[in-house]
Amino acid sequence: MKISSKSMEKAICFMVFSFLLLPANTLVESHQEGYISGVLSEKGLDFAKDLLIEKAVSSMVPLHLPDIEKSVKIPLIGKVHLGLSDIVIYSVDFPSSSVETGDSGIVLIASGATANLRMKWKYSYKNWVITISDHGTATVEVLGMEVGLNAAIINEEGTLKLLLLEHGCHVKDISINVDGGASWLYQGIIDAFQGKIVSSVEDAIAKNIQKGITKLDAKLQSIPKQLHVNSVVALNVTFMDDPLLTNSSVELEINGLFNGANEISVSNYYRKRSHNFLSGNGLAKMVEISLHEKVFESATSVYFNGDYMHWTVDEIPESLMNTDGWRNIIPQLYEKYPDDDMNLHMTVTSPPIIQVADHDINTAIYADLIFKVLNSDEVVPVACVSLVINASCSAEIHRNNLAGSIRLIDFTASLAWSNIGDLHMQLVQAEISTILKTFFMPYLNLHLRDGFPLPVPHGFTLQNAEIIQLDSRVIVHSDLSYADRHDLLTRYQFISSGLNA
Repeated sequence: MKISSKSMEKAICFMVFSFLLLPANTLVESHQEGYISGVLSEKGLDFAKDLLIEKAVSSMVPLHLPDIEKSVKIPLIGKVHLGLSDIVIYSVDFPSSSVETGDSGIVLIASGATANLRMKWKYSYKNWVITISDHGTATVEVLGMEVGLNAAIINEEGTLKLLLLEHGCHVKDISINVDGGASWLYQGIIDAFQGKIVSSVEDAIAKNIQKGITKLDAKLQSIPKQLHVNSVVALNVTFMDDPLLTNSSVELEINGLFNGANEISVSNYYRKRSHNFLSGNGLAKMVEISLHEKVFESATSVYFNGDYMHWTVDEIPESLMNTDGWRNIIPQLYEKYPDDDMNLHMTVTSPPIIQVADHDINTAIYADLIFKVLNSDEVVPVACVSLVINASCSAEIHRNNLAGSIRLIDFTASLAWSNIGDLHMQLVQAEISTILKTFFMPYLNLHLRDGFPLPVPHGFTLQNAEIIQLDSRVIVHSDLSYADRHDLLTRYQFISSGLNA
């Protein structure tokens, strides 16, 4: 198997980016902890391994090997100059493969493999009387091939570094079938080139593994430490500590908190790694994505500090947009400003409080609702009601986005200030309930519906995802699908059949 730089890059990137999402389970003490953390389960590792092999096979064919030349002495004939050219591996099959993780790193082994080669041969024989030459084709079946690599992933100042510890390819045997030429030459070709062909296949694969790891390491180190979600917020994806490799999973954490999109530096949060993370062993899904409630709080803090949490209320019943509609609720408002248009301005006064409880997400929003009158082209604030809004949130997955919705539970209202005298708060509160239900909650749901993208590698999609809320965390259990997998296999089958024709 040739593990090319491109195929190795995409497949190992899958491993790296998949487990950067998920909840880590470790009993090792740590000085830093991420708020998005995780584990790639044994099932996920098998998926990554199979995809890696598929991509490697697809990208390797046709694989051209260097020409081989050699002079051999054949009994009764004498010294003959032999040459092989246009040596091409056109198909590879891996019936058995495995991936293991542990203290030594990630070990990938593909064994019992077969490969098929096609080549051209030629020979020339010359003595003082005659010169003889001929040429033809040959096919080679590589038997019992084993390919392996052992790689370690470490954290270097918040960036992942990939180290190739061991790698190699071993070919057990080959079978050569020669077409054309004189029959006396067949055994000479087999004897002369068997070792050379084996060495050529083994060397080509080993060199490509090393080259691929070098390129992938450079790509990993070029990954930015911030993932821009939109023009307002960015996600801090700095890696925290080294990945933890158990005998059946890969675990690591990222910072996972939001900061302003234009901020160059981000705040680091330090605390001891807790011991009550879910175990990755025996997971029914490939990945388990965990987001601490502080991830969501950091996002709301960015929006709040950036002065984005205020809105003009303009999608409520039209009667509430004129002082006449408030005549029976706030008589003094109509008396002072008869038949004047109004607008209502909602301002969140502090970052919303988000708490993830068992099976639920609760939020408390503190806001001011300011009544404004449009009087003679002048906007006049006339009263302010302070609100404490209690709501329940639910999370859902839209492709690779973590989205959600919010539902009003209850709220309290109190008069903060007024330029039109005291307000009958019981009557005012009934109208505010209408405003919250017809404007505020639908407005929030419109934005929550889009959600924010989880850092899933390009081409991969969460599949059959399940969400639970537990112990301050939103946890996503999911399998993964690869969008280009069908095209990948089709491409390989097309190339293989074309070269075999």
